[in-house]
Amino acid sequence: MVESVRLPAMRTRPLFVAEVLVDPLQIVGGPVGAARRIGTLPGGRFEGRRLRGAILPGGADWQTERGDGAIVLDARIVLRTDDDALIAMSYSGLRYGPAAVMERLARGAAVAPSEYYFRILPAFATSDPRYEWLNRALAIGIGHRTPAGPIYDVHEII
Repeated sequence: MVESVRLPAMRTRPLFVAEVLVDPLQIVGGPVGAARRIGTLPGGRFEGRRLRGAILPGGADWQTERGDGAIVLDARIVLRTDDDALIAMSYSGLRYGPAAVMERLARGAAVAPSEYYFRILPAFATSDPRYEWLNRALAIGIGHRTPAGPIYDVHEII
């Protein structure tokens, strides 16, 4: 039997809110239950208390639409802070909900974030000494899909 250990409660603190633009998806397809679609990410913005700036063009989100209707995300973007630091951000994620809700999202209809599940797990890499703390930060984000692209509320796990 595993001994009971009292661990501190998990806490987070806001890192930033990001608005990511997405071009129309390229539907590549794939085997049954694992259809691939790719969205190029032409830019966007992010803003938080400790960092803010632009999402540079050239990112991509390689999505897999699973047989159960869930969308698995695998994205790579580059952040440029307002003080000119470059930060690589990659994230995996999951978006799912009732079939009717997912269909409305796919059509670009407005859907309340409470109607579906949308979470990401970002990781960061930079050599800029002002932001090197991000190399050791674990984060989680809650997403909301708009017709232009997702909005993520990203928090550092502390």
